[in-house]
Amino acid sequence: MSTTAKTFPVWAFFLLATNGILMLAVILLLWQQQRLTAFSSNPPSQLPEKQPQAVKPELGPRHQLNYQKWLEILEQEAKIAADQRPPKLTILAGDSLSLWFPVELLPKDRNWLNQGISGETSNGLLKRLNLFDNTQPETIFVMIGINDLIRGVSEQVILDNQRQILSYLRRTHPQAKIFVQSILPHGGETATWEGREKLLAIPNSRIQQLNEQLKSIAAKQGVEYLDLYSLFVNQQGNLRQELTTDGLHLNPAGYLVWRTALQIYQQRIGTGDKSIQNSKYPTGRQAYKIQN
Repeated sequence: MSTTAKTFPVWAFFLLATNGILMLAVILLLWQQQRLTAFSSNPPSQLPEKQPQAVKPELGPRHQLNYQKWLEILEQEAKIAADQRPPKLTILAGDSLSLWFPVELLPKDRNWLNQGISGETSNGLLKRLNLFDNTQPETIFVMIGINDLIRGVSEQVILDNQRQILSYLRRTHPQAKIFVQSILPHGGETATWEGREKLLAIPNSRIQQLNEQLKSIAAKQGVEYLDLYSLFVNQQGNLRQELTTDGLHLNPAGYLVWRTALQIYQQRIGTGDKSIQNSKYPTGRQAYKIQN
């Protein structure tokens, strides 16, 4: 009795290899962080016994802005980007996770326009996409949804908003590579965020299922899906403690993992650049910062 051999598609091999490289990079980052932590907690004898205390990051006056003021600032920054038309413009669209991406940790091979707002929902993002209509981005990264879940918005509404967001971006920016990023897990019982009880009411398994549907939407919309969830989840199914500040937001180590994913996946889709080079333009929010 003979069997017919099934060929394994080339793209599947490529995707597996890419994911393997990404996972290896994340493992190396975490290992390096653990080494640095161990080094700082057990300093060599030749170093001074008293070590400087860690300084809490300063969020700045923007952290206190109301939603309308945020809209005004983002609109002004988008206008500057539209007027200057910097090369390799990349947009981060989303909530506080995107908003607080440290400028110094963003990939240095491109110019960044940060369009994140703290506490943003999928409906809120959908309504303000027109703020950067006149920009000419090469790439757009979207991450949205965790605040919807916290507020009790149904999966159906979240997914419908995601469809409309992706459809709008494809129509308005046809030349841009669009990435929809998975919703990250939360820290579960270890979370210390002020809204901890709201997080605990959202099983991470529910977020994972929502991401699977989001992945399907991305395929139908013809956009890239970036699976960050699997990079941030631990064996218990929660957000890895070493990557978060409070079980919801990310610390520098978490943003390093995210940066690695951005770099690898951008290169995978082929912008023609196989190496990371420093841009002569400023990067991150500093490139388009409006003085308050």
